[in-house]
Amino acid sequence: QVQLVESGGGLVQAGGSLRLSCAASGSIRRINAMGWYRQTPGKQRDLVADITSGGVTTYVDSVKGRFFISRDNAKNTVYLQMDSLKPEDTAVYYCFAHDVYLSTNYWGQGTQVTVSS
Repeated sequence: QVQLVESGGGLVQAGGSLRLSCAASGSIRRINAMGWYRQTPGKQRDLVADITSGGVTTYVDSVKGRFFISRDNAKNTVYLQMDSLKPEDTAVYYCFAHDVYLSTNYWGQGTQVTVSS
């Protein structure tokens, strides 16, 4: 099992920045990719960005050039730096970690990001 603890959400004005953190503990060796999804009420959870243990990154088109994902493997922590935030970025952001042995994702508790216009 892997446990994920998120931090860093909050309220910010449009154009501002926030940094999300997600620390993993437990069966860390089973983990390859880590990253972030987001979800708004009544909609599905969508991928925002992820990063492999080797540092390969993927971003959804809507955040490219504004969000930056990074990972500290020594600390088992993934970060999402969110710049130039827009009201449409408002969502609950969920950290995930992919278990390569079980082919499943573990999820954090979610953190609210609200961007005011």
